[in-house]
Amino acid sequence: MTARLASLSMPAFVGKARVAPTMIYPVLDWFIPERLKAESALHQRARMFLISHIFGPFLGNTISVYLFLLDQTPDSALAVLAASITAFWIFPFLLRWTGWYNMLAVLSVQNLIFAIIWGCYHYGGISSPFLPWLVTVPLLAFFYLGSGVWQRILVLGLLTGNLIAFYLIYASGIAFPEHIPLSELSGIGLISTLCAAVYVSMMALYYANIVVSQSELEHEVLRHLATARQLQSAKIEAERANKAKSEFLAKMSHELRTPLNAVIGYSEMLLEDAQAAGREDQTSDIGKINSAGKHLLSLVTDVLDLSKLEAGRMELYPETIRLEGVVGEIAAGSQTCVVANGNRFVVECSDPDAVVEVDRAKVRQAVTNLVTNAGKFTRNGTVALRASVDDGWISISVRDTGVGISPENLRNLFQNFAEAEGATSSKYGGTGLGLPICQKICRLMGGDVTVESELGRGSCFTICIPARSAAETKPAR
Repeated sequence: MTARLASLSMPAFVGKARVAPTMIYPVLDWFIPERLKAESALHQRARMFLISHIFGPFLGNTISVYLFLLDQTPDSALAVLAASITAFWIFPFLLRWTGWYNMLAVLSVQNLIFAIIWGCYHYGGISSPFLPWLVTVPLLAFFYLGSGVWQRILVLGLLTGNLIAFYLIYASGIAFPEHIPLSELSGIGLISTLCAAVYVSMMALYYANIVVSQSELEHEVLRHLATARQLQSAKIEAERANKAKSEFLAKMSHELRTPLNAVIGYSEMLLEDAQAAGREDQTSDIGKINSAGKHLLSLVTDVLDLSKLEAGRMELYPETIRLEGVVGEIAAGSQTCVVANGNRFVVECSDPDAVVEVDRAKVRQAVTNLVTNAGKFTRNGTVALRASVDDGWISISVRDTGVGISPENLRNLFQNFAEAEGATSSKYGGTGLGLPICQKICRLMGGDVTVESELGRGSCFTICIPARSAAETKPAR
């Protein structure tokens, strides 16, 4: 048996001891008002208070029963002692009804001191078997009230005052009543000592449970802090790498634009010469070179814009314009792309006289991306561009009757280089930069872009931006 006990480690023992307190937590919490539960330390002390007041009277009344059996003529002294011990059962209900925890804790300590002193006075005097219970008084006061200075002074004051009163009675020569001969109290002394030991052990186990729980919580907090530090370090490193990537893309985009402009310029000159000389066989090939160069230049421009937006170096240049004018510019620039696939292009501006202050170029770039996208993914359908001003906000929507977007693709729609999958990607192409750039531009201007779509039934993209942009530069979000 000893070997088995020795093999049981302390953590395992404490872990098993924690099961019982945990099971009665719902019962204990029924007595605790909500405002006491809000503070963790006070909540734990209230639970300890309730445990001692629910189970303590059972131990205390075993002494009362034993005294009743020994005393041939039990009188009011035993009744007062039993009533004082039984009164501890009232405290949990008083706590639930009043919520006055500190006051009830002090009254409970005083009631315990009274029961001990009363028992000593009537049953044995300074040799009373009730004296071992005095050890529990400061311990319970610590459990109930904490270890603050005022708590110590209050408990020591109560204990000292009661002991002085008891000593004065003893020193004055007043004879202690002898309800039961002292020689017959040896058995009750053993029972009293055992009950006090069990009582203290019960409270100590609960306190150990709290300490272990707090230790586990502290370890968990330390683990989370270490993880948070690692995440912070990784975030800083990722931001540094992202900034380096953006700077690299910006520099490379500038380097690529110069030779591309030269290729486009020379191809236009060669195209004009071939057309003038009537060399039709060369015109087609040179036209393809020119078209490919312009397409590549637009891709490089998109990459440059994206790098600027991500690096927070894109600037706004607001100007006062008529909304109808910028909508007309967008429609004129996108007309060819939209009607090329047999689509009908509908343009509406519900506030033709509205004057707004925005960055014309940024608005045109964002909306043009949406219109050309709608034209690319719609065949023999309708693309509608509508603009309005309401409550200081510009709303520009682009609705199409094209292929639509699946719910799975909607989640990644505004991620960089996100493209349509499968047959859609091979049929319509795209780089996956238009929508992310559009979203970042809108957020740079203090607004956003939203999308509604149903697969096979078309899509509707809506841009909402303030009618007056801030003049200062804003980083992309």
